[in-house]
Amino acid sequence: MDHSGHGMNMDLPPFTLTRGLEFGGDPFFLVGCLLGLGLYGWAVVRLRRRGDTWPVGRTVAWVLGVVTVALAMCTQLNDYGMAMFSVHMVQHMIVSMLSPILLLLGAPMTLALRALPTAGRGRKGPRELLVALLHSRYMRVITHPAFTIPMFIASLYALYFTPLFDFLMESRAGHIGMMVHFLAVGLVFFWPIMGVDPGPHRPGYVMRILELFAGMPFHAFFGIALMMASEPMVGTFVNPPASLGIEALADQQAAGGIAWAFSEIPSVVVLIALVYQWRKSEERVSRRADRAADRNGDQELAEYNAYLASLHARGR
Repeated sequence: MDHSGHGMNMDLPPFTLTRGLEFGGDPFFLVGCLLGLGLYGWAVVRLRRRGDTWPVGRTVAWVLGVVTVALAMCTQLNDYGMAMFSVHMVQHMIVSMLSPILLLLGAPMTLALRALPTAGRGRKGPRELLVALLHSRYMRVITHPAFTIPMFIASLYALYFTPLFDFLMESRAGHIGMMVHFLAVGLVFFWPIMGVDPGPHRPGYVMRILELFAGMPFHAFFGIALMMASEPMVGTFVNPPASLGIEALADQQAAGGIAWAFSEIPSVVVLIALVYQWRKSEERVSRRADRAADRNGDQELAEYNAYLASLHARGR
């Protein structure tokens, strides 16, 4: 398609949801989504063939995560997102907040570690390389809250309110690179919080909840700033194509509302998942304690009776 002026398509008709969800076929994300589905499916089939099980819920979560990426990046939303701030913000919020949560609930690292074959002694195969990566200093750094929270915040303020955003939006490649960055930041931010896959940073449940809410208010403030502004704040969207029939400031306010709303919805989803995991963890601990009590109950009773007998003997 012919793009000009910050990569905006000058021939786009007025936006409707039907037009936005038409297939766009962006090659980069289309190939990535197909690979994601194919590799995950291969791993699940490999487990099933050797008699192991894999939770259906995790598979469903992964598929939904890939589908949300495809809807945001492999439809006409990708073209409208080059010209409309509101549509771009929908893409940003889906790819950085909704998709990562669903993908992480699919536990891809756990699946890979279970499905990949182990290499022979003294050799390193894909599984060994993945284990080394998960335990590397690099992963410890990028999954630590001292890195993830500032990066999560900077992806909003340092990008949209500086010339960097306009520079990236001058080309489709820059736009795709930006979306890849949003997806990566979302994954490393939510990974230690979700705690489904193994990782170097595994805080307790209280700390996970604190990490979650440490970043969310900044999303809300960002959305409010866009909604309250009296003039367009991002150069790329100052002069939308006349064919869209929109006004730049109103579109920016809509984008701010979308950013504000998305700061609340994923937080609730993740919080529910954390509370559920916490309850399951407590149930497992309780069951282990009960089994230990069943195994050692008679011995403890005998020791207690012996203790009482000794007290009685000394009293005499």
